[in-house]
Amino acid sequence: MPLSARFFLSMTGAIVASILAGLSPVPARAQPAQPSAADAACPPILQHTFARLQDEKPQPLCQYAGKVVLVVNTASFCGFTPQYKGLEELDRKYRSRGLVVLGFPSNDFSQESGTNKEIADFCESTFGVKFPMFAKSSVRGAEANPLFKQLAAQTGTTPKWNFYKYLIGRDGKVIASYSSVTTPTNGKFVADLEKQLGSD
Repeated sequence: MPLSARFFLSMTGAIVASILAGLSPVPARAQPAQPSAADAACPPILQHTFARLQDEKPQPLCQYAGKVVLVVNTASFCGFTPQYKGLEELDRKYRSRGLVVLGFPSNDFSQESGTNKEIADFCESTFGVKFPMFAKSSVRGAEANPLFKQLAAQTGTTPKWNFYKYLIGRDGKVIASYSSVTTPTNGKFVADLEKQLGSD
């Protein structure tokens, strides 16, 4: 075969190979998962789902994003149990300004032995509780539910007894924690709460 023909075939083969290479699929670089708009608007402290006390239906805490949140571990047979009344009054009084009280019954201190239904019936019939409450869970130690693990990590303190309180600002940052003896009508506590709620 003449040299010119060999050269032509060689060049043609190179061009075809180049075209085929251009048509070959190039592996796509993995893109980092982008957070959804809902995730972006919901602070990490609220990115949990818990069963509702009354019917055990899953309830995402992200529905409370942008609110001032008061988290309380509760029990039905405790000297502090009457605080339910004050907590319900707080929730009712400040709900329109953006407060939500979240109750987490726990038997960690051996004062909440009932079933979820029994707890729900007791809270409503005895204290008229309407604020959101969740299925019984642990709030301290290795078995603590994930919200209380985060609260402990951020504040350096776990509930010392029933009706321990954590105040979370609208931005999802934990503002303060309060002992069981701090009642819902305590002056400093109410002042802290109103500061987070801002003006009407």
